[in-house]
Amino acid sequence: MRIAFLTHEPFFPPSGGGSAEAVYLVEEFVRRGHELHLFCPRIDNAAEVARRFRVQLHEFTAWKMGRYTSLRNFKYLLYPFFLERMVRRSAAFTAYDLIFSQHAISAVAAGRLKQRLGSRTVTNFLDYLTGFMETWPAYVAPPPLLGIMKRFELSIPKRYGVDGVLTVSETLADMFANDGVARERLLSIHYGFDAGLFPFRPPQKVAPTQPATIVMHGSFDQHHLRDIAVEAMACVLTQTPGVRLLLVGKQTATVERFLYNLRARVPAAQVDCTGFLPYSQVAQQLSGATLGIVPYEESSGTHCAFVAKIVEYLAVGLPVVSTPLHSAKRYFSYEPMVRFSEFDGRSFAGLILAWLREPLHEWTDRARQASDRVRRELDWRAIASKAVDFTERVHSNSQTS
Repeated sequence: MRIAFLTHEPFFPPSGGGSAEAVYLVEEFVRRGHELHLFCPRIDNAAEVARRFRVQLHEFTAWKMGRYTSLRNFKYLLYPFFLERMVRRSAAFTAYDLIFSQHAISAVAAGRLKQRLGSRTVTNFLDYLTGFMETWPAYVAPPPLLGIMKRFELSIPKRYGVDGVLTVSETLADMFANDGVARERLLSIHYGFDAGLFPFRPPQKVAPTQPATIVMHGSFDQHHLRDIAVEAMACVLTQTPGVRLLLVGKQTATVERFLYNLRARVPAAQVDCTGFLPYSQVAQQLSGATLGIVPYEESSGTHCAFVAKIVEYLAVGLPVVSTPLHSAKRYFSYEPMVRFSEFDGRSFAGLILAWLREPLHEWTDRARQASDRVRRELDWRAIASKAVDFTERVHSNSQTS
């Protein structure tokens, strides 16, 4: 196949969110002999990246795109229309057998291209983007406008007649099905990790001379560190003063607000922030921790997310405390290394404290079993293989129908 691969994130190096997945999908498509045209925002060393991944790059250069760029949300709204125009111009000279999109933002462009070019189209939804905005202040995301945006996002596959829809979780797949997408057009592939970058390390014994380290990593958006995280960590750090919190990721405005609110309650709180780290360096920070946390606020977006943090914590051998996100509970419901709180800080803190009282070094066998499971089922190569199998079936169906 000749494939137009669409994304709103700079392709390489991965910058967080779903950008890590794109690398492995592209590698799998190319490994199978498909010709890939990659439409993405401008990246550094473009010629070198094109040679390394054996793709043809079509870069968007009108403005800077990225997770931390200024006016990000406004740029995200405009980007699909510019992206569509880029592909249509290219299609005047190159016939594409299939359009493949990453995330909802590029899915809008892919859907419009489906209608205009008639190419088979597969959309890969790595989250329910507008669903996360439920936790935003009303003056930023007015509920009536947000309702319209949420309905539009769920309508994309049916509105544009998309041929195949990949989703990050069964929960999100259910929402598309309830909105009228035929089940045979849906496949949940979850979200993965690079098993080679996250080696297993047995759980460490916590001693008075080596106080525990609680770790959280990620992009630190508004739904990551708010009331639940503040209340939980204030409770934990008050009861166990030697405990340290390690935040691995860019120090965003959300992190700054979290630190301000936490230190207002616990002035002596020990919190370290690494700043942004490349994906390949995250595991080194996790491996020195005692347990990992996912204190997400409740929203339809977080319930649909398949949280990479949990996967990566388990891969390196950490026990986990998470709020009860539907997608995570469905997948990890029988996993003893993951404990789910209620959506409140006190419940969350109670589970952290319970883990810290455990002789964690005695959990090595179960930790290794959990690590083995995510390596077997959620390594990026396994996920990419499922996604490409599905995409090839979509294309084959077009030739036989």
